[in-house]
Amino acid sequence: MRVKVNRDACQGNGRCAAVSPEIFQLDELGYNIAGEFAITEEAGEAAFRGAAECPERAITVFFS
Repeated sequence: MRVKVNRDACQGNGRCAAVSPEIFQLDELGYNIAGEFAITEEAGEAAFRGAAECPERAITVFFS
């Protein structure tokens, strides 16, 4: 599985990391620091949960 964060769309709300801190890392201003990265299938539920919390819909979780 892969996670892609549209860093241009990210507004720094930090909701993704609030519900799934094991997946999403933020910088000191609250913006997601990752662009695109791989995760295990076991981490998929947490990734989907974090993506669902993003008000800008800047996070996509997909199977690679």
